[in-house]
Amino acid sequence: MHSDQLFVLAIIALAIMGGVAKMWVRAQHGYPIEDRNSRRNRRRSGFVDDAGPEAERKIHLLSAENERLVGQVSRLEERIAVLERIATDPAERTAREIDALR
Repeated sequence: MHSDQLFVLAIIALAIMGGVAKMWVRAQHGYPIEDRNSRRNRRRSGFVDDAGPEAERKIHLLSAENERLVGQVSRLEERIAVLERIATDPAERTAREIDALR
C-alpha cells in the first residue's frame, strides 16, 4: 500500500470514529439519535416543530418546577449567608444577639 492510500483510509477511519463518538455523546445526554434520513427530512421540512399538547404540558410542568427550584435556591442562599455570618462573627457579638432575642 502506498502512503496516499493509508492517508485516505486514516481519514475515513477518523470520520467513522467521530460519528460513533458523536452518537455516544448524544445518547449519554438523552438527545435523540439521528440518522442521515431524519436530518435530511428535517432540513427539507424547514424543521417546523409541532410540540402538541403533551409537549406543552411537559414544558409547563418543567417551568413550574424551575420556578420552585429557583425559590428554593434563593432561600438556601439566604440561610447560607446567615450561617457564614454566624461562623465569621466574633463570639461576643453572637452571644449579644442571642441574648437580645431572649
